[in-house]
Amino acid sequence: MSLRALIVDDEALARTRMNRLLSGDPEIEISGECRNSREAYAFLSSQTVDVVFLDIQMPGENGFDLIEKIGFRKMPVTVFVTAHNHYAIRAFEVHALDYLTKPIEQERLASTIEHVKQRVRERTGEHPSVSYRGDLEETLRSMLASLGPSSQTVSYTKRLLVPDGAKTTFIDVETIEWIEAADYYVRIHSGQKEFLLRESMKDLAAALDPSRFVRIHRSAIVNLACVREVFREGRGDGTVVLSGGRRLPMSSVGWKALLASGRS
Repeated sequence: MSLRALIVDDEALARTRMNRLLSGDPEIEISGECRNSREAYAFLSSQTVDVVFLDIQMPGENGFDLIEKIGFRKMPVTVFVTAHNHYAIRAFEVHALDYLTKPIEQERLASTIEHVKQRVRERTGEHPSVSYRGDLEETLRSMLASLGPSSQTVSYTKRLLVPDGAKTTFIDVETIEWIEAADYYVRIHSGQKEFLLRESMKDLAAALDPSRFVRIHRSAIVNLACVREVFREGRGDGTVVLSGGRRLPMSSVGWKALLASGRS
């Protein structure tokens, strides 16, 4: 089967990479590329595609705004793309369609494309026993209610999704002891295991419940349940000792964050 695809992403390099990855499938035809929600709305209003690879966060109107403007019933099969892992896992929890976290790996994309092809077959009636359109509308409505900018309820990540080639690992955040910065990644320490996730410390800290996780240093986030002792050296920096004996650096800002968490 032949699938017409639209790529929507504000980053030129991201669009180029997605185009290159998709071109490896002879059944995928790139119908267009858009830099923002406004361009994508104009494109989808005048042309028909089978699948949209849609970035969530874009300047101005985001991916959710595009869905609302186009309308649930008129949206093609949608694969959401995000650089921030916590968007993906929250959407997964409300049974969203397909999600790709940047940087996108070829094996992961291939799996997604197979899923997309199945959805398109369902939509076009090759497998009429499946109610595709109703499921799509309900999924998008649930997702927008959970993640959209109009949502008034703060929801923190309960699980992290860590892709590793064709394998994806789900980590319950309550099992995480501490997290350390590792260049463009973070290293998650959970029991005797370590996991590497492409996410910034800032974005990950914002996705975690601040009553349970505190950034004690620019390079460390700790699970408060795992903190055994805190040592301060005057009014400056200090050290946090975890229940397993691991000693982590603590800045003066981190100390204030610990105090604030204790009062909350």
